[in-house]
Amino acid sequence: MQSFDQETAAVVMARLTSYKMETEETFDATRWLDRNLIRLCSRFGDYRKDDPSSFSLNPSFSLFPQFMFNLRRSSFVQVFNNSPDETAYFRMMLNRESITNATVMIQPSLVSYAFNSLPSPALLDVASISADRILLLDSYFSVVIFHGMTIAQWRNMGYQNHSEHLAFAQLLQAPHDDAELIIRDRFPVPRLVARFLLAKLNPSATYNNKMGSGMDVIFTDDVNLQVFFEHLQRLAVQSS
Repeated sequence: MQSFDQETAAVVMARLTSYKMETEETFDATRWLDRNLIRLCSRFGDYRKDDPSSFSLNPSFSLFPQFMFNLRRSSFVQVFNNSPDETAYFRMMLNRESITNATVMIQPSLVSYAFNSLPSPALLDVASISADRILLLDSYFSVVIFHGMTIAQWRNMGYQNHSEHLAFAQLLQAPHDDAELIIRDRFPVPRLVARFLLAKLNPSATYNNKMGSGMDVIFTDDVNLQVFFEHLQRLAVQSS
């Protein structure tokens, strides 16, 4: 159990899912992923029968449900709005690249930039959006720089062009420098875009479920990670 490699397992599941979607006409990828995840949690989780609140996973497995949640929402499974060429390209890269790169394709990385602090990893969640932050999302195929509302207003007013606002100019430049490092070392070169962020974030706040004041809202009917995990717990502990 201690030797379970969650990242490798997630990539194997993604590659197998993509293969099945191409070769099995009636294959339901989301349902298949859910069934296998429930089976794994039922076998390796610690719980009392029919008591979802007692459920816990060994740290060796604790991130795997999150990988599966993001895989279900990825371009490998949700092919609607992608051309057949795009879908084929994404799957080819998934099969060709290393585990590290493929993991980023499944679950993008998010870095936060703010005044008076160093860049730091942020949760892949809408809660990470803040008016006074800049976010850098790396989804492997795209690199996104997202300015919070206050940052965007100051940028549009040209504060970064005045010597008295040097710290703001440096804050604006930092994610661009990091994005250039990502782009320089990656082939094919990812797109540097200004949108696309919300589609990759966990929708913990939606139009019918506002979790906190000032938080951005995603207009979607998709379940969020918390609801997904609650359903997983309930199904994993059910008596046969």
